[in-house]
Amino acid sequence: MAGGKKIGILMEGDYYEPEIWYYKQRFAEEGMSVHFLTRLWGCSSLTFKGHEYHIPFECNESFENMSAEELKSYSAIIVPAGMVADRLRYTQDVNVLPPAVEFLKRVFAEKTIIKGIICHGLWLAASAPELVRGRKLVVHNNLVGDARNMGAVYCDQDVVVDGDLVTARSGGHCNLFARKIIDLISA
Repeated sequence: MAGGKKIGILMEGDYYEPEIWYYKQRFAEEGMSVHFLTRLWGCSSLTFKGHEYHIPFECNESFENMSAEELKSYSAIIVPAGMVADRLRYTQDVNVLPPAVEFLKRVFAEKTIIKGIICHGLWLAASAPELVRGRKLVVHNNLVGDARNMGAVYCDQDVVVDGDLVTARSGGHCNLFARKIIDLISA
């Protein structure tokens, strides 16, 4: 049983509503606490709108300045579908990695944390291709060239597991993706 575990899900505008709603409910069904993490830009909270229905979603937890101890308390960190990764990879200075990419690098350095990347989420790793170089994964069909250019090994499957990395083809596969993450946490 995976009860008592923490799941972090990165969040930004243009999120894919059915996927985010699914995670919010599905991981909670397993007794896991679900934390939506974003770059708060100095605010106490931000409200993002979804892609299809423009449903507002308030986020008040940040990945910025997260301590090593707090990071290690997570069982999984998920980069969701939609435009979330594209928005999180914004940086004011093109010579400096975006805070979300720096956070992703910290997550990948922690082997006990399951890394979940679904659909267009791979965009967040574009500035740090070493994170996926040589790793088996699947992405949205539109990103297959990006994955190969990053040195990843593309697999034409709906969900792919490569050690502590779980990837899925699209937001429409979020149920298969979440199931695999739950299974790995429960193992």
